[in-house]
Amino acid sequence: MNRSTVGQVASTVKKPRRYDASRRAAQAAATRGSVLVAARELFVEHGYRATTVSQIAQRASVAVDTVYASVGRKPQLLRELVETSLSGTDQAVPAEDRDYVQQVRAAPGAAEKIAIYARAVAQIHPRLAPVFLALRDAAVTEPDCAALWTSIAERRAANMRVFAAELRATGELRPDLSDDEVADIVWSMNAVEYWVLLVDQRGWSPQRFGDWLADAWTRLLLTPHREACATEATALS
Repeated sequence: MNRSTVGQVASTVKKPRRYDASRRAAQAAATRGSVLVAARELFVEHGYRATTVSQIAQRASVAVDTVYASVGRKPQLLRELVETSLSGTDQAVPAEDRDYVQQVRAAPGAAEKIAIYARAVAQIHPRLAPVFLALRDAAVTEPDCAALWTSIAERRAANMRVFAAELRATGELRPDLSDDEVADIVWSMNAVEYWVLLVDQRGWSPQRFGDWLADAWTRLLLTPHREACATEATALS
């Protein structure tokens, strides 16, 4: 084979296509997002038990195997929906890394910490409540969902004890309340069920709900002097 022939052969050989990792990752993220959106819609519309993975795949316009590969089985789908609803992103974010938690830690006073957290609850619950209620209903008959429900409830309680300690460090909490009592009060009032009673059933706006939580927690948890100062500051702002 002469040089010209070798050159002709070489020119006809196609160069291998460069692997585009960023494009592949973006496609995977988009698929995962579509699966989670479909699962959320169906769990809320029909309930966890009545929804099949096949239905989720059909609504997301993917294969059933793609649902399993991108997120997982039905319990994992529900877990991811709860976690992403809490974080407000397309991925689960640990509590300590969420923006509002960092803002609470940076705030100097108890009333400001309470206001930040109450506002965050009012922003989280519109997206979390439908999913959390689907989980609660599924937990009655599905062992995996019952375990997830218990796990999240315990984690919420533990996070509220951390919040109580944050408030205690300001020196502004009522001395007759223990940190566990403070945590239990906040834990019960930030529950999705409380949101449903006031927003879904009584027609409160999210803004009103958040303002109410901040005012109620300030009155319930802070010393009378601190409470009066916080109320006066709110009135003047």
